[in-house]
Order: sequence, then structure tokens, then C-alpha cells
Amino acid sequence: MATTPTRLSKQARREQLLDTAVAIVRTRGADGLTLVTLAEEAGVSRPVVYGHFATRPGLLLALHRRLDERHLAAVTRALRSAATGADAVARAISTAYFACATDMPELGAVTAALKGSPEMEAVRHDSADRYAELMATVLRPYSSLAPKDLGLRCAGVLGAADALAAELNRRRATDDEAVAALTGLIMGSLGSGAEAGRGAESGAGPAETEAGAAGAGLGTGPAGSGVGAENEAGPGA
Repeated sequence: MATTPTRLSKQARREQLLDTAVAIVRTRGADGLTLVTLAEEAGVSRPVVYGHFATRPGLLLALHRRLDERHLAAVTRALRSAATGADAVARAISTAYFACATDMPELGAVTAALKGSPEMEAVRHDSADRYAELMATVLRPYSSLAPKDLGLRCAGVLGAADALAAELNRRRATDDEAVAALTGLIMGSLGSGAEAGRGAESGAGPAETEAGAAGAGLGTGPAGSGVGAENEAGPGA
């Protein structure tokens, strides 16, 4: 039975509801997440939940944005501390990408639940564009390719990364195998300029500066969630 909700600001309540939604998807799967189950688990009345998300697809889209922002923020943090050199940066991208894929299985579940949604297609394209831009930015010092060509290759590598993540989640590859495969694909996408970064000394290098610039637009929510203004603009905000 729903209880009287604690008085929170609108944004704080939204964050609480999305935290609860993540927990529901983790324990029950995406099929177990509805506006009704969310209200029950969060201990609020149904009108509170409907006031934030209006529809189940609206809730799923908001949750996807939230998880995707966390994923991108985690990759950005990893790149800020990556050592100098193309190999080191490629491995940092790969390791962080798959760590998020295994640590946040809810993202894949929510994505699958929204398959076929026109709104979801727009969200997926925006997400892919931001990942490709971040990757191209941190890899640019190690590539001889024109920025547009490098960006296209990064977009292709990200498609491969999603396929490798699926193999990882199906237990058809180990973490090390997935990281090694993606690192190799990234290195192969750089062109001859990658050789210049292979022998560089370890330490904070271009990736730290470039990742900081590329990730500057990421907002930060409670406990470093990486939730920014895009969340507030989500459905039912």
C-alpha cells in the first residue's frame, strides 16, 4: 500500500523514483517496471509517479537517459586518468565500456524494452553520437586521419563494442577477451598515426585533457550519478 510521501523537491523526488526504477529492473527485469509497481516500491501515490513520467514508455525513456549518462560519465572518468599512448587510451576506453556493460545490465534491459519506439531511436542516435565524439576526441592525438574519417571509424567501432558486450553478457567471451578485442579494433581504426603513441611514456597525457573537455557537458547528480539537464528534460518532467 502506498504511504504518504516524504516532502521532497520535484527533482529530488524524480531522482528517488529513478533510483527505485533501477532497483526494480535489476530484480524483476524491465517487464516488472510499471508506473504502478514504481509507486508501490517508492512508497508514493500513483499520481506522484504519473506526474513525473505520465506513461510507461516515458518512464523507460527517462530511465534509459539516466543510465546512459552514468555510463558515459564512467568512461569519461576512466579516460581522465588514462596513461599516455594509443594503446593505453584504447584499453582505457575498452575496459570502462565493458565494466559499465556488466555493472549496469539494466541499461540493456531497458533498451530492449523500448525496441521499436520512435522516441527510443532518437535517444539511441544521440547517445551513439556522444560516445563517438568522446572517443574521437581522445584518440585524435594518435591518428593521422581527418577528424570526419576518425569520427566515422569511431562510430563503427562502437557498433562492434555493442556486439562484443552482447557476447560478454551471454558468457560467450570473458572480460579480458572482450577488452582485448575492442582494444584491437580501436587501434586498427586509427591509421598510421597510432604508431606515434605506442612508445610514449606512462602518465597522465592527452586523454586527461581531451576527456575533460569532451565530458564537460555532463551534469552530475547525487552520488556522482552523471545525471544532467537532459534528465530534467525527459518525458513527464
